[in-house]
Amino acid sequence: MSDSSVTEAAKSGGAGGGSGTGGGSEASRIGEVKQWLVHEFGQAGKEVPQFEYTPRSVAYLHNLATLSQAKTQASKILASDFRLKASEYRSQAARIREILENVGLAQESLASNVVGSVQVLANVANLLNIRDTELSSFLVAMGDISLRKASVEEKRAKVQKESKVLLDYTRKAIARLTYLKRTLAQLEEDVAPCEVQMENWKTNLAVMAAKERQYMQQSANYKAMLNRVGYTPEISHGVLVEMAENRKELEKKTKPILDTLRSYQDLPPDKALAALAIEDKKRQYAAAEKYLEDVLQSALAPSE
Repeated sequence: MSDSSVTEAAKSGGAGGGSGTGGGSEASRIGEVKQWLVHEFGQAGKEVPQFEYTPRSVAYLHNLATLSQAKTQASKILASDFRLKASEYRSQAARIREILENVGLAQESLASNVVGSVQVLANVANLLNIRDTELSSFLVAMGDISLRKASVEEKRAKVQKESKVLLDYTRKAIARLTYLKRTLAQLEEDVAPCEVQMENWKTNLAVMAAKERQYMQQSANYKAMLNRVGYTPEISHGVLVEMAENRKELEKKTKPILDTLRSYQDLPPDKALAALAIEDKKRQYAAAEKYLEDVLQSALAPSE
């Protein structure tokens, strides 16, 4: 009983486990299963193991037994047919042997080299899968072999061509893989310096971002200041330079006037007061002259 038989029995057992009357009553099925188990284990020289006969196990074993018996019956028929054919072949061989002996071509009367040649011829016929040793059969078989040889050679040439292409692709792939490995090693060596450089870039980027925010705030402040003082885009550098030059010219022209005005700032605004101030200045001037004369006279007196 083969594995395929067990598998088929398992399938049919699973299908028949749900039915209550697959092949007769439950008791008759159990009896058939027990009889089959005793027969099978008896042929193997073993006893039937103890187990519980459940509906599922009985259905499975009953289907298995049915399938096994069918397979056994089929094998018996085949064996009987093979025995019958073997008997016919033996009869035919005996008849052919008798004919050969009658014509003096018995195997015992032939030379050893002839027997060897005949055996070689038979082996070649078996190898070429021909039913007889006729020359035409050999020629047909050789022609078939020649055709198959040409087909095989064509396939071989095609396979060799494909193998050459695949070998070329493999060499290119190996070269590419070697290049990629070398590149990967170089990149792994460059990782540490690049990480340091990236950290520096991150630090510089953070500083630049802070500076950007600072400059943007300063720019906003300057714009607000320019708006407060009335700055307009028309006030350019050239306009400011021109205004500075005009201012210098005006300062040159107004400086003498300002000096004159400053000399008049010490005078009182009233005419009478101005006259009194002038008289007071005159008295101060006279007192200063008298004081100067007294000092000079006192300085010259001892020398006389």
